[in-house]
Amino acid sequence: MSWLILLVAGLFETGWAIGLKYTEGFTRFWPSAGTLLAMLISVVMLGIAMKQLPVGSAYAVWVGIGAVGTVILGIVLFGDSASLPRLVSVGFIILGIIGLKLAG
Repeated sequence: MSWLILLVAGLFETGWAIGLKYTEGFTRFWPSAGTLLAMLISVVMLGIAMKQLPVGSAYAVWVGIGAVGTVILGIVLFGDSASLPRLVSVGFIILGIIGLKLAG
């Protein structure tokens, strides 16, 4: 169950990272409120998952999920580069997440 909570926490991290773009420097109220709420949910869920998981693995997986999700949504929503080196690098992050899960 802790890994599922961590996965959801990572998805909320992706949400707040993307939300930052829409806040325009926290000058827009609703995007800012949603981003702050996503931050809170993400960190609280990370803390809950860390009750059962090793701190290093949990934090690395949380950051990795957030990073991969943010890169993918950046490509889809904002036209960020989808170059081969970027995608290969994201693949390495995914392999690292899988490795930490299997080693945990």
